Amino acid sequence: MTSLQAIVAASVLLGAGLWLLLPRGGSTGRGLGALLAAIALGLFAYVVVRIDPEHKIGDAVFLLLAATTIVSAIGAVTLRSPVYCAIWFALTLLGTAGLFLYQGAQFLGVATVVVYAGAILVTFLFVLMLAQPKGLTAYDRVSWEGMLSAATGAVLVGLLSAIVFAPPPVEGAPSGSLAGAAAGRVSAADRDAEILSPQHMAHLGGQLFSRHLIAVEVAGTLLLVALVGAVAIVAQGKAAAGAAALQEGRQHG
Repeated sequence: MTSLQAIVAASVLLGAGLWLLLPRGGSTGRGLGALLAAIALGLFAYVVVRIDPEHKIGDAVFLLLAATTIVSAIGAVTLRSPVYCAIWFALTLLGTAGLFLYQGAQFLGVATVVVYAGAILVTFLFVLMLAQPKGLTAYDRVSWEGMLSAATGAVLVGLLSAIVFAPPPVEGAPSGSLAGAAAGRVSAADRDAEILSPQHMAHLGGQLFSRHLIAVEVAGTLLLVALVGAVAIVAQGKAAAGAAALQEGRQHG
């Protein structure tokens, strides 16, 4: 079995396993889903060993962090209780931050903890505690469009895995070939000079506000539009609730 065939098979099995693991009102098939997901992870591990027989990608610490992150991510999207999902999501963020720190990307690791685990996740937990969800409604117990979500996730995992495990860069390869596309990836020298440089924060800022300035501005604009839209929705909801309460009071009066 080639690496590409193993990636395709693992992506299909992972999509099927996640679909079976998603909450659908019953526990039927969750054991089979866990088995399929475990087989898919084994196939991905086979791909890693196949392309890296000397185990240069990472040692036991890297593999432990990667396995913890993947299992936590699966738990975050397949459990029924939103509180448990939030806890597993926090462990996923910590594992991702650990992978960033282990690879020398200190800024990304710290930003992952501060922004996601320290702000977004804490806000989500406060909302859960204030709302006091009991999970009695259908939308709390059943995941909708599970097949579409699982299929989309499988396709994304397959594409990303194929890109990560693409052949190494080949000098002088045609630009339209797979080897030519792989040649456009970051080389080891660029990685040492940019990512692992003592001034990597300065390099990151220079890249963001020079080559990717338009993307940064567009992302900021989208966040601002989303904030204004959220305020408008909340204000409209309060106005509608006030009008309904006033109408009900007039009817009783």
